[in-house]
Amino acid sequence: MSITHAYSGIWPVAPTPFLENGEIDLAGMTRVLDCLIDQGVDGICILANFSEQFLLSDDERNRLTRLSLEHVSGRVPVIVTASHFATDIVVARAHQAAELGAAMIMLMPPYHGATLRATQKQIVDQFTAAGDAGIPIMVQDAPLSGTDLPIKLLVQMAREIEAVKCFKIECPQAANKLRALIAAGGKAIEGPFDGEEGITLLADLDAGATGCMTSALIPDLIRPAIVSYLAGDRDTAKSIYERTLPLINHENRLCGFRAAKVIMKEGGVIQSDFCRHPIAPLPPEIRTTLLTLTAALDPIALRWGK
Repeated sequence: MSITHAYSGIWPVAPTPFLENGEIDLAGMTRVLDCLIDQGVDGICILANFSEQFLLSDDERNRLTRLSLEHVSGRVPVIVTASHFATDIVVARAHQAAELGAAMIMLMPPYHGATLRATQKQIVDQFTAAGDAGIPIMVQDAPLSGTDLPIKLLVQMAREIEAVKCFKIECPQAANKLRALIAAGGKAIEGPFDGEEGITLLADLDAGATGCMTSALIPDLIRPAIVSYLAGDRDTAKSIYERTLPLINHENRLCGFRAAKVIMKEGGVIQSDFCRHPIAPLPPEIRTTLLTLTAALDPIALRWGK
């Protein structure tokens, strides 16, 4: 199955594997990337929120960026998340990603903690500065930033900042925002994506999304729904999506980024599903249900390393 749009398909977030002692599992990271590529993904995103980027040191980020881009070596496009409150740090991360061969960077608007936010002008200024790295930018509109990104602002960024090509919309009422963004921005909105594990994928595709940034849990099972939809076969897309929805719902509401790590450990992709403190392990009951729902679908991640 093929994808014809430049920015479309499924671009999952790669988890960051740790060893049981909390150290980064660099060998495991290469296996995560290989497992995703073997699932036929259209691209991969690293160092995102579902990669536990907020639990990594700057040195670890640098090592993971270099390792990932060198290991993937152009087999699929790689998006490097470069978000930070400090514009100078964002710019440095953007240039590093570009120099190492990233296809794109992803940025949330600058924020820190519960109350420190940037003005709309400061948001535009930061994204403009990051764009000087010379690779496209995906704007991440996510609740974690606590920052409202109005349609008017997003369209302004798409039209005024050459690098701003894609938009990952995963705020509440994502389909409504995607539809309004595409209507207002027209051809300037080159890659309208949804996120949040694909929990509203069908509605978002109906709204005009061309791609989805899911977790690394079951991209091989979600991608056919996107391909079918973009080929004009909504009924098949709906049928495929309905089959995966109980697991997606369980992941989204109860597991978060821990789900993909649990399944990749069970599938022999990584050694451990360890998450750094203060992230707690999944409760046993939730973990058992996750394994049961996943086993029923038999995704590649559950058997890749066996």
